[in-house]
Amino acid sequence: MFGANDGIVTTFAVVAGAVGAGLSTDVILILGFAGLLGDGFSMGFGNYLGSKSERDVTRADGEKYLKSVTKPAILTFISFIIAGLIPLLPFVLGLNGSFGLAVMATAVALFLVGSLLGGSVLKKHWFKWGLQMLFVGGMAATIAYVIGYIVQRIIT
Repeated sequence: MFGANDGIVTTFAVVAGAVGAGLSTDVILILGFAGLLGDGFSMGFGNYLGSKSERDVTRADGEKYLKSVTKPAILTFISFIIAGLIPLLPFVLGLNGSFGLAVMATAVALFLVGSLLGGSVLKKHWFKWGLQMLFVGGMAATIAYVIGYIVQRIIT
């Protein structure tokens, strides 16, 4: 769930920043996919290193470690990539109003991931968690859009 959430938020922030800067669809796709794969690798490998460190500490204490260190890393990478594709799909498909469609699809995805995380995994109020994820993702995208807009105006 956290990999999916991060995939959506980081990819959409890149897209929003590029749109705010007025960049072309080609550049948006280049930046989006570069960020998606680079960040996805970083998340997956970070998960692997964290799990490996936990395993090594547990073994050093003489305890047995049953969990796989590679499975969570692979699942984090895959969920990051799949969810992170959502903000890019309207651009990939060349749809009119791609950014508006990306905003709507991303908002729905953030709410759903937050709801599933809150309700299913954490056993908390699903609606509240959905709104929280939507808020955080929306703020990240807004910040990225404004920064893209400002920097583009400064450098031109």
